[in-house]
Amino acid sequence: MGCSLGLLTLSCGGLRKPNKARVQVQNNIGAASGVQLHQQFQHVEISNGLVNVTLAIPDGLVTSVTYQGSENLLETQNAEDNRGYWDIVWNKPGDNTTMDKLGGTSYKIIVQNEDQTEISFTTTWTFGSASIPLNIDKRYVMIRDSPGFYTYCVLERLKGWPEFLIQEGRIVLKLQENKFHYMAMSEDRQRIMPMPEDRATGQVLDYKEAVLLTRPTSPQLKGEVDDKYMYSCDNKDNKVHGWVSNNPSVGLWMITPSNEFRSGGPIKQDLTSHVGPIILNMFVSRHYAGDDLTLKFKSEEYWKKVFGPVYIYLNSNSAQTGPSLLWNDAKLKMQEEVASWPYNFPLSEDFVKSKERGVVSGQLLVHDWFINKQALPAASAYVGLTPPNSVGSWQFENKGYQFWTQTDDNGNFLIKNVVPGSYNLFAWVPGTLGDYKHSSIITITAGSNVALRNVVFEAPRNGPTLWEIGIPDRSAAEFFIPDPDPRFKIHPYKLKVEKFRQYGLWARYSDLYPEKDLIFKIGTNSTIQNHLHISLRDL
Repeated sequence: MGCSLGLLTLSCGGLRKPNKARVQVQNNIGAASGVQLHQQFQHVEISNGLVNVTLAIPDGLVTSVTYQGSENLLETQNAEDNRGYWDIVWNKPGDNTTMDKLGGTSYKIIVQNEDQTEISFTTTWTFGSASIPLNIDKRYVMIRDSPGFYTYCVLERLKGWPEFLIQEGRIVLKLQENKFHYMAMSEDRQRIMPMPEDRATGQVLDYKEAVLLTRPTSPQLKGEVDDKYMYSCDNKDNKVHGWVSNNPSVGLWMITPSNEFRSGGPIKQDLTSHVGPIILNMFVSRHYAGDDLTLKFKSEEYWKKVFGPVYIYLNSNSAQTGPSLLWNDAKLKMQEEVASWPYNFPLSEDFVKSKERGVVSGQLLVHDWFINKQALPAASAYVGLTPPNSVGSWQFENKGYQFWTQTDDNGNFLIKNVVPGSYNLFAWVPGTLGDYKHSSIITITAGSNVALRNVVFEAPRNGPTLWEIGIPDRSAAEFFIPDPDPRFKIHPYKLKVEKFRQYGLWARYSDLYPEKDLIFKIGTNSTIQNHLHISLRDL
């Protein structure tokens, strides 16, 4: 790992020129020490001279995170069991849902030396227990000179255990309310966020998550709607998000280097950060999909899955030049973590290392006889491996792993780091209707390199196209999206933001067309850029 030395960076390979976007961000790695562990009666602390993390024993809850000698960055007004944790929302069939924070009942130091510390908090389920019927192994890892820490979790259920359902699985960190006000989760969605009290004094709208800010502590936010769903993101884009504090300027970021353990595939949307300040990492949820993405376990079903590791990264900037510098640094760190996947440091035997994984490659062609007589390369198509199932099933896959990539301009694809197992190859091509499924089961073993031949997507078609509305690209970008109700002020982001996330757009149709429905005339209207909603009776 590199050490910040003014305008030069010392790496294990010698001196190299610094990345200009990162030299101003302070990590003071040169001042860091080896990883240390200090155990007390109810807590264990791991530190590397940059970051200190305190964990409750034996639960494995995160009670404190400090950076370069700072005070606790987690909300100290909360009880220790309400600051940082993994949790699962679950229920037995017919029962109400409950939240389980996956508290451990035993604690073990897996390794502790100056280069790495890994700690395990485990629970073994027994019949008669009221907790979720899972064996749990929750891990925390700290590496020498690393300005952050890693966490991952292995969940297992055995055959013969009670039937149950999982609606949600995630990591939650609740940050200091009086310090963290700036949230960044994408290039276009970065802002000063409302305070929790602003929601408490506001007007709840059509659902509890949406609140009109009527008396916010920052007057410029008056008239805006706060809604955590405004900050949702596709899995494929949800790699880094977080918060920046003021005085001092410290960034705390959630970095997810791989989506292989998330449910629903690359375009499944989920939550990131929201008012609290709260930072999330969602692995399983029904958001935007409903019951189809609920994990449902039958009595004789065996299941085991590794979630993570993910990286909680910290950075700072003493120059107080604004949060954008820390955001840019976090993006660069995310790219480093993605390039390092799969990690070589996790010590759980259930985490599959790089040499134990396989590769699948090929060329995807698409054939639509109405457009071209011959099959053509499927450029920019999404190609993925998921557990065997029906066409399009990848959108509802929630128990196994998924591995996705995009093709190049010639339709070539390379899917790396695939965990051993049996898979179907699925794909979809922007601009082509339908889903592709390869006819054969693909078996991956350690070190395998599978080269596929004759990967041709025969586009579904019963005849010539007479007319069409929209583009089959799993996006509504070509449709007209109105401004929200004038009562709801749009936040003035620095960059243009997708309007479809604004609150209340579903009510705008009747406002814009109070007397007559919108009509699309076939043969007359050649574009739908200015059309909001179309129904078959209006054609």
